[in-house]
Amino acid sequence: MKLLGPAKLGELLLKNRVFMAPLTRSRADNDFRAPTHLHAEYYKQRSSAGLIISEGLPVSKQATGYKNIPGIYTRKQVEAWKPVTEMVHKHDGRIFAQLWHVGRLSHPSYLDGNAPVAPSAVNPNSLISTKSGRAKSVTPKSLTVDEIRNTVLDFRNAAQNAIKAGFDGVEIHSSNGYLFHQFFCNASNMRTDQYGGSIENKTRFLFEVIDALKEVLPEDKIGLRLNPMMHEKYGIFVDKETTETFDFIITCLNAYSLAYVHITRPWQIFDSPYFIKDVIGHYRNLYRGFLIANGNYGFEDAEKEIRTNRADAIAFGRLFISNPDLPARFANHWPLTDPNPETFYTSGTKGYTDYCKYRA
Repeated sequence: MKLLGPAKLGELLLKNRVFMAPLTRSRADNDFRAPTHLHAEYYKQRSSAGLIISEGLPVSKQATGYKNIPGIYTRKQVEAWKPVTEMVHKHDGRIFAQLWHVGRLSHPSYLDGNAPVAPSAVNPNSLISTKSGRAKSVTPKSLTVDEIRNTVLDFRNAAQNAIKAGFDGVEIHSSNGYLFHQFFCNASNMRTDQYGGSIENKTRFLFEVIDALKEVLPEDKIGLRLNPMMHEKYGIFVDKETTETFDFIITCLNAYSLAYVHITRPWQIFDSPYFIKDVIGHYRNLYRGFLIANGNYGFEDAEKEIRTNRADAIAFGRLFISNPDLPARFANHWPLTDPNPETFYTSGTKGYTDYCKYRA
């Protein structure tokens, strides 16, 4: 089984290619937005993954857009992450921190009454998370050039914090309709300055962040996540420039020695001349580095992706929630436990650390 064989990620030797995808779980229910002993237990239980990619960690208070999400921008948060990474390493695991800014998908309830920020003042007209439940999104404030530069520094500082906290590397969350994706998309980026208009300008912010992160950690400790064919969700739309934009990004990334690029398969297939149905195959042909594929995989199709060299690892999300020993279940063909969606974003141990390893 090639999926269960070892892999080399930069200088890291990984025990398998079954990666744990980033999963928002909302367990940091404290005033500091810091992880707790529950996070240490949760990630320890899943340390048999070849690589754990943490839940998204806001790089600043302004980056926050969900309830009870742990951050990586304060000293207290950094100190609180240390027992988590130590526990993973003690159990022979590896863990990257996913660095996150939700942009316009935040809400004034998280931002002391201030508007969220985005490339342009365009409301995504979506239902989003607020402190009191789901509500309609608001019109964001367009970032100034100085504010964009400060956001680049926020990502740089967060990457430094992640390394101080003991993470093995970082993943830039440039996906799923959040801030970077908002810059990439014509429907959300109406700018006419150096961050809008041309494809090079729309992707400038991403490459400025990558270059800033390179100042504080090696390139092979940096990964990023992309969802090229996300469409009709959170105000993001695929149009005639979308493929060209992501092709440009991937081609430029070949000039770096990154840890990986993490690609999500489409959540839904659309019948459009601009829509790529086989996203993994398309970008495997373009990208020369380590490629992680993500998107509702099971064992058989994951094994096929690795065996045919369409991907170098597969990231599993929901299966890792309810099967903390997922690599062992794959290896032994043991049955899989279904997760309980009602406990995905709640507090406490239920549906978080109470899923058991398989007892043969």
